[in-house]
Amino acid sequence: MKNVIRVGMADLNVCAHPGILTTLGLGSCVGVALYDPTTKVIGLAHIMLPTSTQAKDSTNPAKFADTAIEKLLEEMEKLGADRTKIVAKLAGGAQMFPFNNSSDMMKIGLRNVLASKKKLQELNIPVVAEDTGGNYGRTIELDSGNGRLRIKTIGHGVKEI
Repeated sequence: MKNVIRVGMADLNVCAHPGILTTLGLGSCVGVALYDPTTKVIGLAHIMLPTSTQAKDSTNPAKFADTAIEKLLEEMEKLGADRTKIVAKLAGGAQMFPFNNSSDMMKIGLRNVLASKKKLQELNIPVVAEDTGGNYGRTIELDSGNGRLRIKTIGHGVKEI
């Protein structure tokens, strides 16, 4: 029996094998799933906003791409993960509502994806797969056994990356 741990919005968690990390309702939010295939330690962050530097209240590091990914890596290392072996998968970052003015400020989903990729690149964590964009929500489950990210959508089926 695998341990299933829910990750809430603006939250993150890590888990040693055997376990599953899951987060519900990713719209414009991005799920950053990290996996160390050697130790089978996994981490998942449900990121709401691209950067903590523009926020009035940045006390929750899990809320922002720039701080959540750092914290996730720290927590995974506490469980024995090797930073040099960790790979990333991304899901979410949808444009949930059409905006008449296509100001980039309103494209939170896209900005979340780009900020997450930028931070991962800075930390030398390769993004090996992603299911981002579109205009629909996603629920994801990360499996410590094989690092597969199962993505469930309404109207777009289920897939694994």
